[in-house]
Amino acid sequence: MFIVDRSAAIIRPKQPFLDWLNALPGNDVTLTLAEIRSDCTVILVPEAAEPEDSIAFIDDIADKLFDQELASWVADDALWPPKRSLKLFWEWFDVEIHLGVMDAVSDDIHNTPTDHNYH
Repeated sequence: MFIVDRSAAIIRPKQPFLDWLNALPGNDVTLTLAEIRSDCTVILVPEAAEPEDSIAFIDDIADKLFDQELASWVADDALWPPKRSLKLFWEWFDVEIHLGVMDAVSDDIHNTPTDHNYH
């Protein structure tokens, strides 16, 4: 195993996100909070000694994370909440920080860029 010079953050939707998702026009499937919190986004963030350092990084990229989370469920951004903010991000998502990250795979990691640049 290898120690990775990153920390990790798990982004978990909260009830307001679920309420928005279930209220979308044409939605014929009612999801539960347990369902949408069972397989969540995990991002690597700069290595941190304290969770607060990772939270500060999340604050800096919250707008991009918010957009990515919305897009992962609904491609049409016209259906997204129009006034997204840092406050709304924290109302809609829990963030679980893990300071230590280990890689159990000896193969190289291959990065594929997304349409969002977090740096």
